Amino acid sequence: MHYKEAKHLLSAQNGMNLYRGCTHGCIYCDSRSDCYQMQHDFEDVEVKSNAILLLEQELRRKRRRCMIGTGAMSDPYLHAESKLQHMRKCLELIDRYGFGAAVQTKSDMILRDLELYQSIHAKTKAVVQVTLTTWDEKLCRILEPHVCTTQRRAEVLNIFRDCHIPTVVWLTPILPFINDTEENLREILNVCVRANVKGILTFGFGVTLRAGDREYFYRKLDEHFPGMKERYIHTYGNAYEVPSPQNPRLTEIFREECVKHGIMYRPEQIFAYLHEFEDKGCGEQMRFF
Repeated sequence: MHYKEAKHLLSAQNGMNLYRGCTHGCIYCDSRSDCYQMQHDFEDVEVKSNAILLLEQELRRKRRRCMIGTGAMSDPYLHAESKLQHMRKCLELIDRYGFGAAVQTKSDMILRDLELYQSIHAKTKAVVQVTLTTWDEKLCRILEPHVCTTQRRAEVLNIFRDCHIPTVVWLTPILPFINDTEENLREILNVCVRANVKGILTFGFGVTLRAGDREYFYRKLDEHFPGMKERYIHTYGNAYEVPSPQNPRLTEIFREECVKHGIMYRPEQIFAYLHEFEDKGCGEQMRFF
């Protein structure tokens, strides 16, 4: 872990990344890709040392309140967060100034800040997004080795359900020949139905691979799935998009179940929901608190 001052924090779409790099160890992580020009080892997490100061400055300058998102490139609940509490301090600012929050994670550490999500949602909107890829706990420990497994993430979804905070599941990636089975999909969908999730995001059943990400992924395939790398190379070459051969059938099941249970599944609809700010009547008081 190392520290670096940032020039700004919020993107044009009001997203933020408090960290660069990750310690969760997911074997398929696109954020390892060379195109992101990370100048340090991926596990040597870069901490934006002035993130809390920048966030307060940028929130105070905004003329309109909005949703603040995080988790797209780097999980805000990395192991370092338990000590640094940067995410918690940012949530306190988001709450104080009356903004909304849309947070994506694989970690049950998010429960530490449950009361802040409740406070934000009481005034505006808080949405918790959780990634689920495989129901098999043994396989999950291989694919996502240093973060809580799917069953614990299912418990997290249920806790937020019981607190009336909306949730969205990222059902991605699904790895060809590894977790692209109908059984796996139906088990994850059952979790989503029980948790009463608002939406499920998928961009087709498969994975994307590019320089930096591909090499790490293939090393892990050699380590855990002997012969699988060769199968990928034979089937896909160096393609960026690596769709599962089961994609048509899985997509059909996915859409049928979402429609049946009233779950949003179109990406554009879900992203619109995540960006839509809701004012429940007391935001202006909080903005100038």
